[in-house]
Formats: sequence, structure tokens, C-alpha cells
Amino acid sequence: MSIDEDYDFPRFRSDSNAGHYESWFVRGNHPTRPLAIWIRYTIFSPKHSAQDSIGELWAIYFDGENGKHYVSKSEYPISECEFSGDPFKVRIGSSVQDHKGLTGKSGNKQGSTNIEWDLNFSGGDKHLFLFPKDLYSGGFPKAKVLVGKPSLLLNGFIKLENDKIDLKDWKGSQNHNWGPKHTDQYAWGQVAGFDGEQGSFLELATAKIKIGPFWTPAITPIVLRLHGQEYALNGLLSSFGRASYRYFDWKFQASSPEIKIEGRIHADKKDFACLRYANPPGGWKYCLNSKIARAEVLVQRRSETSPLRLRSARSAAFEILTEDPSHSLLTEV
Repeated sequence: MSIDEDYDFPRFRSDSNAGHYESWFVRGNHPTRPLAIWIRYTIFSPKHSAQDSIGELWAIYFDGENGKHYVSKSEYPISECEFSGDPFKVRIGSSVQDHKGLTGKSGNKQGSTNIEWDLNFSGGDKHLFLFPKDLYSGGFPKAKVLVGKPSLLLNGFIKLENDKIDLKDWKGSQNHNWGPKHTDQYAWGQVAGFDGEQGSFLELATAKIKIGPFWTPAITPIVLRLHGQEYALNGLLSSFGRASYRYFDWKFQASSPEIKIEGRIHADKKDFACLRYANPPGGWKYCLNSKIARAEVLVQRRSETSPLRLRSARSAAFEILTEDPSHSLLTEV
């Protein structure tokens, strides 16, 4: 079966001690207000200890109007989880995600907000690969990432404790990540529709890998969908030296014979939640997570005389994965 046909098929093997993580996450933004939801169904299997594998539920509600976010996490033994690819279904405890939507709740970890959700999907575009397709069946990069359903609309509701919030046509995506270890260091970004540009979608990452005591140069694959066209600027050799980021600002640029892209994704420190991810080989990573970041992108396409300015006022995804604690954000779960 090709990667096109089984892009959401679970890669987890319960009989393997190689270590594995795998997540299917959904994100959505209010059409006009700085409000967002992120929900992640995850498998975590530690290296050399498959019997200790667990299922995790993560959820964050971002309220950019009041400068608050609400973070939730639950853990379940792997025996209380179910994963299948035909048809696609992920169940962790009683929480389920499939290609029609997701229902569930989380919050059994100390310090978590109780969050409940019942959301259905509509719309959506064909899946998007951040890397060249031939890399998805090989050993490099170890961490794979793709967008199973870009440009989704989310409808339904969430509950924060007892506060019900209705979602109507929130813009977002369904995504799938997996591998034997987390990428050593990265920034990841996504815009599921720039302001006033129906159907536009941006996916990118800047990643560095540590080999022994040495760090590789950063690579920055970028895929942009705009006006019915996909521009994949994700060749490995051409992806070096395109970007730089810090807390909490990221600048990037890339070009091909068809298009030139220059952009920035940034957010205030208060717009991030700090999560702690266990790494299958051992140790921890900090994930600084925002879904209400700002994005500005300048696009110059071949044969067009003037560039197009794209903007996302408060609906860009921006994550930073690091072992460095100097970001000074408090770890929330």
C-alpha cells in the first residue's frame, strides 16, 4: 500500500522494543477571533520497554482575547486503546478520532483542566506531505510528519470544566506524526487559511538533528498551497540555510523557479503553553505550543509583476521543541 493510501495508518507495533511515538492531532481556529483548540491522541512506547506503552490525550484551548489558555492531559494503559487504519480509528480510553470527527475528554493528570469535545469535520483538501514522499518509507528523517486533512472546518462543541463553547466553521486540519524519537530541535508552523485567502494553506518546519556531539545544519522544508496550486519547496539539499528562529520569533525564506517566499511567524510569550513530552529513547523535550500566532508572508510568483502579501492575524500554529529551559515558561503538563 502506498503512502497516499495509508497516510493515517498506525505505525505502532506492540511487539517492538525499538521505541515509538505517534500522534494524530486536530487543530482549529475561530474564523475571526483569536480563539483556538488543539487536541492530540498519542501513543508513547519507551525504548526497550514496550510493555509500558501508554495512550495519551492532550488538549489546549487558547483564549487570546483574555490572554489565557487551558491545558489538559490524560494517560491510559495501552490495553485501553485501539488503533486501526482500515477504516481509520484511534481510541484512547473512551475518546475516539476517525475521519468524520472526534469525541472525548481529558484531564485525569494532576493540574489539568477538564476538557470535553464533540467535533465533526467538513470540507478538507487532499493530504499534504511536508517532506518528499520517498522519505516517508526510509529511516531519515526519523520523525515523519504530514497533514492528513488540510483546510478542515470544525463544528460542534467543547467544554472547559462546565463552560460549553460552540464551534461553527472553525478553520483547521487533521495531522499525523510518528517515529522512534522526537526530532532533536525544531520549529513547526502551519496556517490553515490566510486572512481573505480561501483555500490557502502553509506548512513548514525548521529542524536540527544531533549526531553524537555534533548538530546538523538546520533544514527548512516549506509547502504552500495558494490559488489551486501547490508549491513544494522541500528538497533536502535546497532546504539548508533558509530560516532562523528564537523565542518567540521565526523568519524564513525560500525560492524556486516558480515562486519566492519570505515570511515571519511570531507570537507573544503569553500565547504559548509549555508541555513536556517524553522521548522514546529516554529523557524529555519541552514543546512550546501556540495556535494563535501571527504570520506575514510575501509571495512572488513567476510571471506576476507584484508580490502578494499574505497575513494571518492570530490563527497561525507555532511550536518550538527543545531541551533548553531558558524560555522561562512554566511547564503545565
